[in-house]
Amino acid sequence: MIFGRRVAALRPYLEKEAVAALLLGVSSGFPFAMIGATLTTRLAQDGIDKKTVTAFTLAFLVYNLKFLWAWVVDGVRLPLLWRLGQRVSWMLVAGVLVMAAVANLALVDPKADIAWTATCAILVGMAGATFDIVIDAYRIETLKPHQLGTGSGMSQYGWRIGSAGAGALALVVSARYGWDIGYLACAAFALPAMGVALVLGEPARHRDPVARKGLGEAFRSITGPFAEFFQRQGALLVLLFILVHKIGDTLANLTFRLLFDDLGFSNDEIAIYDVGVGFWALLIGVFIGGIIYEKLGLKRSVLIALVLMGISNFSFALLAGAGHSNLGMAAAIGFENLASGYGGVVLVAYFSALCDLRFTAAQYALISAGTSVVGRFVTGTTAGALIEGMGYVNFYLLTTLLAVPGIVLFWWMSRSGLIDAAMGTAGDEEPNRETRH
Repeated sequence: MIFGRRVAALRPYLEKEAVAALLLGVSSGFPFAMIGATLTTRLAQDGIDKKTVTAFTLAFLVYNLKFLWAWVVDGVRLPLLWRLGQRVSWMLVAGVLVMAAVANLALVDPKADIAWTATCAILVGMAGATFDIVIDAYRIETLKPHQLGTGSGMSQYGWRIGSAGAGALALVVSARYGWDIGYLACAAFALPAMGVALVLGEPARHRDPVARKGLGEAFRSITGPFAEFFQRQGALLVLLFILVHKIGDTLANLTFRLLFDDLGFSNDEIAIYDVGVGFWALLIGVFIGGIIYEKLGLKRSVLIALVLMGISNFSFALLAGAGHSNLGMAAAIGFENLASGYGGVVLVAYFSALCDLRFTAAQYALISAGTSVVGRFVTGTTAGALIEGMGYVNFYLLTTLLAVPGIVLFWWMSRSGLIDAAMGTAGDEEPNRETRH
């Protein structure tokens, strides 16, 4: 009886749509690692100063601008490949672009030309952002409405596998053969998403774009996704929540490797505790997130996630105060990834449900871009100076306080009914309904 219940609980995670979400997440996560923690470590080990290193986080702002060209992925057919399907053809092209951009970054020497290194990082960001546009749209359109929670969890599993796996591979390989070989080896992480697209074909819920007959129709194809979203009740408050809820978390996460380097952790220690312990903690967090989401529903599970993500920043203030401690690093990384895994499931499910299926790529690009734009901008422009001015302990205390506005705003939106009012058709069980607003 108990065994049967356990098998039944695991069955949703074994469905082909959920497995596809896992593989898509793998490919989505690895470019982030290439210009995130991995590049931070590479630059720090090359002797680049902190202000320059943290300025490199501005490369992530390309991800926050992806809504500007996401409509192209929704509406432009690629020559020669379009017979494979809109999503499949774009998946293949975007995957090749990411692999080429990572290879380009592999061959640069930061000590010889820091400006060209920054340009190469931005190119990886542009290719990775385009890959994300396609991957997110493919995932949302492949999953059935009742699979959004499970699929979001599997996507988070995959994202962490891709991010952590690429990060660990780069660290280990670079310690033995150099950073260029380490980066080149990681380019293969683009293949899982490309394979999913080729095997499964076009998503079941994908809606073909309307034919463009003139400049007016082309203009409406660009503005339509955003006009539909902002016509919803409470849309501006939802966007405000998207913008502010993750400021502290983003600001903290993009500086962890600087802390580890200053505390004297080696590459192997970072690989074991940051990547290894963090990976397993995130898997546990994702599993817990799926259960809590099922039991408590969207609103309460998201509110819990916001609180946990704020508290996780406080753990790094404790680590900074404690100094070089493998146990302290494991505890801080473990709690942070547990909170991130849990939060990733419920927040991605919520943001996916906000999309209208006619504009999946464009609307999710807008939503996902907004989740970290403020934090990334603040990190790139002020994080290094803040750390040098106030020290790591006070810096991470500040990031903890920055989590409060998002918690309060979401609580008020839940109480006022705006969460339900602003939902999109991606979370609608009625597949033929065009709009709910």
